[in-house]
Amino acid sequence: MAEDDGKDTVVLGMSDIFEAPVKRISESIKNLYWAGLTRRVDERGLEKIFKDEKVKTIDGFNYVYVPFNDTLAYNYFSSISMRRPEFKMRVVKLPQEITPNYVQSLNGREGILTLKLIKGSNGEIEGEPFVVPGGRFNEMYGWDSYFIVLGLLEDGKVDLARSMVDNFVYEINHYGKILNANRTYYLTRSQPPFFMSMVLAVYHKMKKGNEALMWLKKALEAAIKDYYGYWMGPTHLTKIGLNRYYDNGIGPPPEVEPGRYEKIFSKYAKEYGMDLKTFKVEYLARKIEVPSLDEFFLNDRSMRESGHDASYRLQYDCTDLATVDLNSLLYKDETDIANTIMHYFGGRVKLSNGKVERAVDWVKKADRRKNLINKYLWNEKAGMYFDFNFVKGRQSNFVSATTFYPLWANVASDEQARMLVEKAIPLLEMPGGIVGSTEKSRGLITDEHPQTQWDYPFGWAPHQILVWTGLNNYGYNKLATRLAYKWLYTITINAFNYNGTIAEKYDVVNRSSQVFAEYGNVGTKFSYITKEGFGWTNSSYVIGLKLLSRGEVLSLNKLIPPEWIFQSKGGIK
Repeated sequence: MAEDDGKDTVVLGMSDIFEAPVKRISESIKNLYWAGLTRRVDERGLEKIFKDEKVKTIDGFNYVYVPFNDTLAYNYFSSISMRRPEFKMRVVKLPQEITPNYVQSLNGREGILTLKLIKGSNGEIEGEPFVVPGGRFNEMYGWDSYFIVLGLLEDGKVDLARSMVDNFVYEINHYGKILNANRTYYLTRSQPPFFMSMVLAVYHKMKKGNEALMWLKKALEAAIKDYYGYWMGPTHLTKIGLNRYYDNGIGPPPEVEPGRYEKIFSKYAKEYGMDLKTFKVEYLARKIEVPSLDEFFLNDRSMRESGHDASYRLQYDCTDLATVDLNSLLYKDETDIANTIMHYFGGRVKLSNGKVERAVDWVKKADRRKNLINKYLWNEKAGMYFDFNFVKGRQSNFVSATTFYPLWANVASDEQARMLVEKAIPLLEMPGGIVGSTEKSRGLITDEHPQTQWDYPFGWAPHQILVWTGLNNYGYNKLATRLAYKWLYTITINAFNYNGTIAEKYDVVNRSSQVFAEYGNVGTKFSYITKEGFGWTNSSYVIGLKLLSRGEVLSLNKLIPPEWIFQSKGGIK
């Protein structure tokens, strides 16, 4: 890192060496990390974007794709391509209708998708800023952005959080949905729908007035458009009235690291009596039809829309599942939209297309979904929520951290919350926080059943934040504090032992950042090293600290393990 700044050595003062770890981490996040993770899609921003080595095109050019109806952006980026030949840049206007076939045709010429342009304080055009997760994730991601915004707001960076909402409004209006991220290979899928929650989190921190209310209305309209146009569309709404994840892209997702699908390609090449190279060429050119392999990639892509890539909960039958997480999020969407229309717009709001949306109708949508969640996803005997396979007509028995999403969305009754805490916490609470799944549900790890990063023994920041919030919603404050301390201790002890690095995910069974499943762990290997931590993990730290008492923060500064503080698992409310 010193080399990045052109230095051979770095001088540290005694105050730096002996600074309390919690203070060092939290102040670094607030004063350094957020700025280091901030990007723009504009002339200056392209310099960083084009250095991203994970996207290499077949002709060596850097591609910038602009929406069909954004003339300003097309002219702006075209002028850059002429003025900056060193960028080796090609600007492409997207077609008005973006089909899976079109997206597949871009393989080998993948590129960045433009976001909102604004006039800066100097009158020059610049990109609306946004915060990236970090490391190899150098774009604006869907659900990452919600958790990043929560951290930004906690640190007082309201304007930057607002800009991220504005970029998502742009995506909905120009790409038809909030994208997995703003790269061409993500044009066929979204990510978990947290947008309305994100909007309200930002609005509550804004200075109130007519300008803020108009901003809220514009964002509300985008949320409604995303809800109807994407999530309630025919690919996502199932026959039982609940929703699923679905990506209608074709073939293997280009963003996946080389070699990811070699085993499955080898299996099919053998079945078809072809060598591996020939089979891949023929299949990817769609010269041979392999329906079962098409189905595999359909489920694999759809799993990636869930954000949980990869997990054995979704690996093989994602498109057949009405999931707990997605339907909890959509219930929260419906209740948030209803409450926003009621509280800020007098119960009804007229959209720019002339349509009137009424709060009472959104309440009915939420009530209907709640009834369906209870019918299909709640398991009274187990005291937990499970995904429902609507093709087979039965619940999954995979125990996942997503069973807590109904608490965050306030869809559970008090009795359901009590049972969930009683049954699920003992299965999913680990020394370092909430684990992605149980070991039993994940299954035995073998060459044919490799470790997946969203399952046992790994824990992730979004799950921790959602669980803490959900538990506090139902009065389980002491339990939320205990879980928060465990997670923050895991981050702190690893930062203390490994030069201050904050990782993408953690092994919460062993309280370790040394995780090398699938893609490794951003922030812990030199190839993935990041000076700015990792977006949602940074947020989880500043959010989690708010749940601790002054004494617990002092204990965390002294690196006192949670088991010394919380001697038993009693005292949860």
